Amino acid sequence: MSGNLKDYINSSYFEAANALTSKKARRRIVAYVESYDDIYFWRTVLSEFENDKRYFEVMLPSKMNLTRGKKSVLMNFLKGKKNGDKLRLGKDMIACVDADYDYLLQGATTSSKQVLGSPFVFHTYVYAIENYQCYAPSLHNVCVSVTLNDHRIFDFREYFRLFSEIIFPLFVWSIMVYRNGNYPHFTITDFNRIADPGGFTVIHPETSLENVRRKVHTKINELQRHYPDAKEEYLKTKDDIKQLGVTPQTTYLYIQGHHLFDTVVAPILSKVCNLLRQERQNEIYHASAHQTQKRNEMTCYENSLQDIKVMLKKNTGYMASEQFRRVQENIRTYLDKDIVALKT
Repeated sequence: MSGNLKDYINSSYFEAANALTSKKARRRIVAYVESYDDIYFWRTVLSEFENDKRYFEVMLPSKMNLTRGKKSVLMNFLKGKKNGDKLRLGKDMIACVDADYDYLLQGATTSSKQVLGSPFVFHTYVYAIENYQCYAPSLHNVCVSVTLNDHRIFDFREYFRLFSEIIFPLFVWSIMVYRNGNYPHFTITDFNRIADPGGFTVIHPETSLENVRRKVHTKINELQRHYPDAKEEYLKTKDDIKQLGVTPQTTYLYIQGHHLFDTVVAPILSKVCNLLRQERQNEIYHASAHQTQKRNEMTCYENSLQDIKVMLKKNTGYMASEQFRRVQENIRTYLDKDIVALKT
């Protein structure tokens, strides 16, 4: 086959390849994703739907030029090539991407239209896979996997409920200005800077929340002065995103994923895990045993400790979340429609 292999591959290519295989062979469905990290997440999503009739192969957009990212997936497989539609998605070739703001923008931008308009594009509903990895009800388990200490010294659910309620009004402003094209006046970077709970301590987490609350209040006052007639649009945006599943208690799932992972959750986990490590080390140190046994036990424990970010990336506790179930329901609907089409 001459030329770039990518130029010839579309859903029809995989459909033809499936047709040439034995009737007993499983149908292969290719799922293109944005990055290496996304491969494991979407494998987790799609595994449930594999059976003796079909299987999924999750891969990056191109093995030829190493292009990655959401733009690469959407540009290559939705818009096609300029010399013809050679790269169209279909029943045997799907795209799986982060929702980013595209889901909440509901078609206000070209990218949003592409993500929401194709039956063969699936998205995360939350901003990105990092938001799932930071799913608050699962963070205690991450701490246990890192420190091997199951003592609940911090309430992650309550902290992120309060954090979400504080940032929710400003998040509505962020979605509103992105919908109406005024985002240069209030970018995602601006929002992230405000939603940074710097100065967090496990003993007094309320201090960091008050810090965020103060910054949010200041910015909202500034935006209200700049857009004095925006009240009606603000209230409509607020109602819209609530209808889409964003609640004041879950806003953290919809803010930029890398910011949530690196700037908010990982530093908090680090401080919680440090205390849990110290607690376990103190238990070993004060145990009624001879020094050699204590030293061996301490070495054994320290060798068993895990890296926080590594374990956070491996976290699959999000599978219990409502948002994850919505992703799975979309895949199920797509496969059910395909089964009906094959029977008719």
